[in-house]
Amino acid sequence: MITIGLTTWSDHPALINDEQRKVKLNEYTGFFPTVEVDNPFYGIPRLTTIKQWQHQVPKDFQFVIKANKLMTKHDLKSLMPANDEQRLQAFANFKTAMQPLWDAGQLKTILFQFPPYFQRNNDNIRYLIKIRKLLGKKMPITVEFRNPSWTEDGVYSSVVQYLKRFNMTLAIVDEPHNLNNGIAFKPVITTKKLAFLRLHGRNEDGWFHQGKDWRSQRTLYRYNDSELKYFADIIKELEQQVDEVCIIFNNNSGKDAAPNALKLKDLLNLHFKNLAPKQLDLF
Repeated sequence: MITIGLTTWSDHPALINDEQRKVKLNEYTGFFPTVEVDNPFYGIPRLTTIKQWQHQVPKDFQFVIKANKLMTKHDLKSLMPANDEQRLQAFANFKTAMQPLWDAGQLKTILFQFPPYFQRNNDNIRYLIKIRKLLGKKMPITVEFRNPSWTEDGVYSSVVQYLKRFNMTLAIVDEPHNLNNGIAFKPVITTKKLAFLRLHGRNEDGWFHQGKDWRSQRTLYRYNDSELKYFADIIKELEQQVDEVCIIFNNNSGKDAAPNALKLKDLLNLHFKNLAPKQLDLF
């Protein structure tokens, strides 16, 4: 099975042909069977919020939920990093919030996107083990590294084996990279259930040069047809090895994620079932 989704549901005007307003969740679900939700990174959602999401989507729709920043240690470089008790509480609150999605089969995976300074060392490998223990054996977890120490020649195979042992999916990322920054695109499988591709685009200048407009430029990129065909060929190969291949497009600084995702859907000749009816379908 192959699924495709976007990062957030609201900021994709190509889906509704309207630049003046945000896309509603129930509109988004007429196009894609999954979505990545990044807001929990900044604040763990209330149970009422989770249930509101559930009321707006088909029963088979699934969410990719980004782990809270305390869970990924993004706070360590702040003026007031969390203490152990606060970090443990974040895990407990997050797990409680995810329970309705988990119970309904609507939680595809929890995405741990670690900061660039989360490098490969014994302490951080032990932290991966701790994550698995805190969330339980069955909770689906995907890890996305941003420090190249995890993918260096000679150690990468060991990292892959660690993640297989921890039952964690390794995100396959497409992004600008060099020897000191970013991760190379390596389509490696670590769990039988899920292969997870996260496509950030290839805007090297916007990605590496962190000026005042960095956040609005880093994913400013539209994949061309030959690049999408390259992904499609790899996705077909991965599909033979896992239960599901999920592709998330995050290249949206220029609103390119939705057009690219729809083009890849066509290249793969996909017909998603159990989507919500599009607004025009109602007439």
